[in-house]
Amino acid sequence: MSAERVSRYKNLILASLPRAELRALEPHLSPLELPRRYVLHEPGEKVEYGYFLEEGLASVVVILEDGSTVEVGVVGREGMTGLPIVMDTDQIPNQAFMQMAGAGYRIKASVLSQNFWRLGHLRTMLLRYLHLHLVQASQTAACNRLHEVEQRMARWLLICQDRVNSHDINLTHEFLAQMLGTRRSSVTIAAGLLHRSGLIDYTRGRVTIRDHEGLNKAACECYRAIHAEQERLGLL
Repeated sequence: MSAERVSRYKNLILASLPRAELRALEPHLSPLELPRRYVLHEPGEKVEYGYFLEEGLASVVVILEDGSTVEVGVVGREGMTGLPIVMDTDQIPNQAFMQMAGAGYRIKASVLSQNFWRLGHLRTMLLRYLHLHLVQASQTAACNRLHEVEQRMARWLLICQDRVNSHDINLTHEFLAQMLGTRRSSVTIAAGLLHRSGLIDYTRGRVTIRDHEGLNKAACECYRAIHAEQERLGLL
């Protein structure tokens, strides 16, 4: 990987591409700012674009009939949203929106689909990311069913930190409760336990990780499983 490409792209998929493949893609990459709560995809709607994030964090959530939501994945600079594009389908079953404001590149679904088959390294990296996304979703499902809120919160904060490369994560307890599929009061109790252990600080709308190793120990095995797979795939 050349220093030039590393400095130009923060997105790990784009940064990994050889020059010839970048030349094919770059005319179709449109840079854009992505404000908090910006909706990237709606469930059941046609996927018009894929988004390669450079900064910020997107949540992929399941919306139930009663309007409640639970997060099944997060996307940062390691990946993209709009994975149905590379699976030869044009609809997404879940909602994806910006949880933390950022920026990235948008590409038309038709263009990405064509280049997925034409460009070998791009195809490899997108398939690796698809694998990681499936690992994350399955591990999250097990985690939400079997582990305590404190462990799940620690896991979630560490996964976010891996993707935004920052100790500061902007979010409210109410929002985190929605993402973890639990009550706000449970999140408040869990945050208090992590804070008293010296692992995090939190103010209204922001959590700061103070002790990464300690938080890793407080998290369940699910974080370490996802992190290890992400590292193995070269997406960390």
